[in-house]
Amino acid sequence: MSSQVRLRLLPRARCMFDEPVQVKVAGLRSRQMVTLKARSTDEKGVLFSSSATFRADGSGQIDLERDPSLGGTYTGVEPMGLLWSMRPDTLHMKFQRTMSLNPHMVKISVHEEEKQEGGRMLAEVTNERLLIGDGVIRRTVGEENIRGVLFTPPGEGPFPAVLDLYTFSGGLSEKRASLLAGRGFVVLTAALYGQSDMARNIKEIHLDYFEKAVEFLQKQYKVGGKGVGVISLSKSGDLALSMASYLQGVEAVVCINGCSANTILPLYYKKSQILPALMIDLSKLIPTESEAFNTKKVLNDPRAEENEATLIPVERAEGRLLFVVSEDDLIWDSKAYVDMMVERLQRHGKDNFEIVCYPGAGHILEPPYGPYCPSGFNAVVGVPVLRGGEARSHAAAEVHLWKKIQEFFRTHLSCEATQTKAKL
Repeated sequence: MSSQVRLRLLPRARCMFDEPVQVKVAGLRSRQMVTLKARSTDEKGVLFSSSATFRADGSGQIDLERDPSLGGTYTGVEPMGLLWSMRPDTLHMKFQRTMSLNPHMVKISVHEEEKQEGGRMLAEVTNERLLIGDGVIRRTVGEENIRGVLFTPPGEGPFPAVLDLYTFSGGLSEKRASLLAGRGFVVLTAALYGQSDMARNIKEIHLDYFEKAVEFLQKQYKVGGKGVGVISLSKSGDLALSMASYLQGVEAVVCINGCSANTILPLYYKKSQILPALMIDLSKLIPTESEAFNTKKVLNDPRAEENEATLIPVERAEGRLLFVVSEDDLIWDSKAYVDMMVERLQRHGKDNFEIVCYPGAGHILEPPYGPYCPSGFNAVVGVPVLRGGEARSHAAAEVHLWKKIQEFFRTHLSCEATQTKAKL
């Protein structure tokens, strides 16, 4: 490495996962061409990497907030492009960073520009991106058959409470929940089924389980206000909307690319089925040259007469609803589903909703600055599938949505006073 070249991350090399950093290089020759690279390994051992070519200014400096990438995994002025444009070394792999206690380590380096791949390294620095902030308390939850992890922010509170339903896989992801806790929310991330269901093949989902999760959150001593928020994505979107429609205490729901009907598994409450399942038709899988399938038309039409019973009665919801739509979603037709729900709400005279749409974004919208992954294995259909989206637009959508989610919950989850707790 060159002792003259300096690579800096500002304001510091250690930051939260959802915080941007400014990448600067100094000590280069005037107008020197160099390549910046980023690489990281996720918790499954998959390597992700990116690169971008730059020309230094007259004083031998590069600033990613000012200077455009001239080629590589992205082009143009994109201050965080090295992070979101990282690609897996294995086809159709999704970036996995689900455990909050393990930071996301990204090595960023600057190399001499060569026609052959891999010029001499001139400088390197490690960006340590934390998923759990200072003072945030993490606790594994096993009460009331709930399978989850609770995150509590530092301070006395009161804080708004949020239930995080991340995926349909049944597993837990702590990333979004721990980051929200660092922003001032008490967050429970819960698997989509409880402890007793782990040993058997899941054939149905029970709303009672989520009711217990809501009640558990409301009992936490730092939680203020009467109700809780729910944040969801994909399949868990219809569960969140069903919670808002059938349960007490759900004050605000963020539904990211969810469906207007109950999908895949029948939904029960108080031992009775309340919504049958809208099923998929695998004959509608569309193969592509990438060997990943387009599944946008695989889910049956919820508007068909035989499927009407699967539609969620969202007009029953008293809390606020935020519908998030990725317009280039290739998993299913998120835009059409939101249009159905809006029409139903308006027909019943309801205006307790808002919509945010992102052109060029794909199905899975997460906290910002992680690698964009346009395809991956889908457990429901059993094959790699396209998620949709274009990298730059998708990354911009994640930055905007992350701020929107926090504003939405702060606005609609009141925290005027802590609840009174019995003292022993």
